[in-house]
Amino acid sequence: MVIKQRGLVLGATAVVLTAVAVTGAGLRQSEAFFQESPKELVDEVWQIINRTYVDGTFNKVDWKSVRNQYLGRSYANKEEAYKAIREMLEKLGDPYTRFMNPEEFQNMQIDTSGELTGVGIQLAKDEETKELVVISPIEETPAFKAGILAKDVIVKIDGKTTKGMEVDDAVKLIRGKPGTSVTLTIKRETKEIDYPLTRERIEIHPVRAHVEQTPAGKIGYIRLTQFSAQASEEMRDAIQKYENEEKVVGYILDLRSNPGGLLYSSVDIARMWIDDGAIVSTVDRRGEVERQRANGSALTEKPLVVLVDGGSASASEILSGALQDNKRAIIVGTKTFGKGLVQSVRGLGDGSGLAVTIAKYLTPNGRDINKHGIDPNVVFELSEQQRKALQKDRTQIGTFNDPQFVKAFDVLKQEIAKKSPVPQASK
Repeated sequence: MVIKQRGLVLGATAVVLTAVAVTGAGLRQSEAFFQESPKELVDEVWQIINRTYVDGTFNKVDWKSVRNQYLGRSYANKEEAYKAIREMLEKLGDPYTRFMNPEEFQNMQIDTSGELTGVGIQLAKDEETKELVVISPIEETPAFKAGILAKDVIVKIDGKTTKGMEVDDAVKLIRGKPGTSVTLTIKRETKEIDYPLTRERIEIHPVRAHVEQTPAGKIGYIRLTQFSAQASEEMRDAIQKYENEEKVVGYILDLRSNPGGLLYSSVDIARMWIDDGAIVSTVDRRGEVERQRANGSALTEKPLVVLVDGGSASASEILSGALQDNKRAIIVGTKTFGKGLVQSVRGLGDGSGLAVTIAKYLTPNGRDINKHGIDPNVVFELSEQQRKALQKDRTQIGTFNDPQFVKAFDVLKQEIAKKSPVPQASK
């Protein structure tokens, strides 16, 4: 998920449903100027990379020599300049630093707070295999209902192979008007499966919560599906209700298949659970840029267990990493996705756009989770049969028919017992 704060986006990927926040930063010049002098656009992109790219060695490429090479060419039109820019950026070996033509850039500028249209998946390109990988299906969307999973590889779109295809090109093929259909061919391990999907317009409510009556007392279960603009408010409402009205004894926070969202949302939510301590830091090629901390505004100190899986990415990893490093929660499930890069997305002079990896984020203990992810304190994986059963009947997620929830409750029950006062012997 693309995450924005003061012009920064974390773990930037192209999205088929989820919203993208884009900064307006960058050198602004007239479109007419670039149509007359497309070489200036090439140089603008080079200059931005030279100033801000996270790797000061530029993937061990002589970046000044690259400038001379590409400015030494003649460009008859902006399409030739676009091609040259993409060639230039490929030298960095970073799929998240990418150029977008005006149409692609416009597609990226989707408001995080509105209704969304699509099939409900978020895509990234695997850096090693170059395959198009599903980061996560969004709950209650066509892709989720059909059974598409995190880490699935999209090999065909309506029968067209995705070999060599860029993420933005795949997004254009998958997007479409509500009610129209698209068939995705998914590779999962050694099998290829066709998923016919009907595009929908979807309004996402990021928080789903309920109270479970258990032998240990009332447990507050909160499932967060996306760090959208509404997530902080909905999370706060749920915690306050459970603290004031339900008097719960502990919480299970479910971040499974949550691909991320707004950075400020993850920081706000972390502050609801952590009263003191660091939350996340951002580091560029010169060192630490910014550190976010708790501010004494935690809503509860009651025991907390967090559920994660391979679809928990970006903002989910910021939150779970902060809770884990501050020893505020026990993390249960499987290793998270591993999205720890920061992109700046900016408009260019002719209406095109550029996403540049300018930094990475670290957990409070300084862990770089990019590619690695967050390791749970307690590893517990669903079997394929259990996963399919939950996807077939989503009402069972977060109940005692959900094996990972059961494991989380077992862990939470032990934490509740540790905090319970020891009964005094009668005299």
